[in-house]
Amino acid sequence: MKTYLIRRFLLIIPTFIGISFITFLVVQLAPGNPLLERMRRGGEGGGVAAATIPPEYVEAMKRLYGLDKPVHIRYALWMKRLVTLDFGDSYKDHRPVITKIAETLPITLQLSVISILIVYLLSIPLGVFSATYQYSWTDTLVTFFLFVLYSLPSFWVAMLLMYFFGGGQHFNWFPIYGMNSPGANQWPLHWWLLDRAWHLFLPVLCLTYAGLAGLSRYARAGMINEIRQDYIRTARAYGHTEGVVIWKYAMRNSLIPIITLLGTILPSLIGGSVIIESIFSIPGMGRLTFEAILSRDYPLIMGILSISALLTLLGLILSDILYAIADPRIRFE
Repeated sequence: MKTYLIRRFLLIIPTFIGISFITFLVVQLAPGNPLLERMRRGGEGGGVAAATIPPEYVEAMKRLYGLDKPVHIRYALWMKRLVTLDFGDSYKDHRPVITKIAETLPITLQLSVISILIVYLLSIPLGVFSATYQYSWTDTLVTFFLFVLYSLPSFWVAMLLMYFFGGGQHFNWFPIYGMNSPGANQWPLHWWLLDRAWHLFLPVLCLTYAGLAGLSRYARAGMINEIRQDYIRTARAYGHTEGVVIWKYAMRNSLIPIITLLGTILPSLIGGSVIIESIFSIPGMGRLTFEAILSRDYPLIMGILSISALLTLLGLILSDILYAIADPRIRFE
C-alpha cells in the first residue's frame, strides 16, 4: 500500500502538468480580451469604448502583462512561478491570486463539507429503506421523487427557493444573500452560529438535493446486491432478526461503493458552487470563479482551476485509501 501511494503521489506531477497545459491553452485561446474588458469596466482606459482605445496603448499593455508572447512561452513562465506558489496578480485589482483564493476557499469548503455530511446522513438510510422494501409502493414513490430531484437544475431550484422563501411574494423566512447579518461578528457565539446556519440554509439545500438523489441510489443498489449474498441467507437461517441482518452484516459491505465516492464528491461540489454562490451572493471561490471568467482574469482563472484540479487528483487518491480501509480484502500493489 505504501509503495502504491508513493507511485500515485508521484503520478500527480505529470497529470497536473497535462491538465494545467490544456486548461491554460483553452483559457488563453478563449474569445475575449482581458485588457479591453478591463478598460470597458472602468480600468486603465477609464471605461471608454473599445473603438476609442488607441492601438498603441493596447499593445503596450499586452507587453506589460506578457500577452504579446506565444502561448507556450506564457505557460512556461506561469509554471516557473507556480513552483513557488506564485499564481501571479489578478488583472482586476492587482492583488495576489493566492491571497484571493485563500480568502474564498474556506467559505466554499464550509458549504461543501456541510453538504457532504447532510448528503451521507440522509442518503444511506434512505437507500437502505428503499432496498429492504424493494418494489413496494414506498420504494416506487421514493425512487420517483429522487429522480425528479436529480433532474432539477440547481439554478432553477435556487430561484424558486428565493422566490417562495426568501422575501418574494410568499414567505420571508430566509435571507437570500451573504453569510451573516450585518453586525453579526459582535454577537455571542451561539447567536452567530444560528445566524450563519440561517443564511446558509437555502444555499446548502441547493447543493445537497442532487447529491442526495444520486448517492441514495448507490446505497440502494449496494444494499440490494448484498442482501442477495450467501452470507446474508446464512445469517437469516441462524435466526437473526432482519434489523440485525441489514444493519450489522449487510451494511458494511454495501457502503463500500459510497465510501469510495467521498473523494470525488468534494471537487464536484466546489464546481457546483459557482452558480449557487453567485445567485446567493456568497463570497466564496465559486463566485470568485464566475467573476474571473466574466472579466477574463487569466491569472485568477488559472489559479482557481489549478487548485480544483489538485483537489480532484487528491480526491481520487483518497477514494483508493477509503476503499482499502472499508474492504480489507483490497490490496493495492
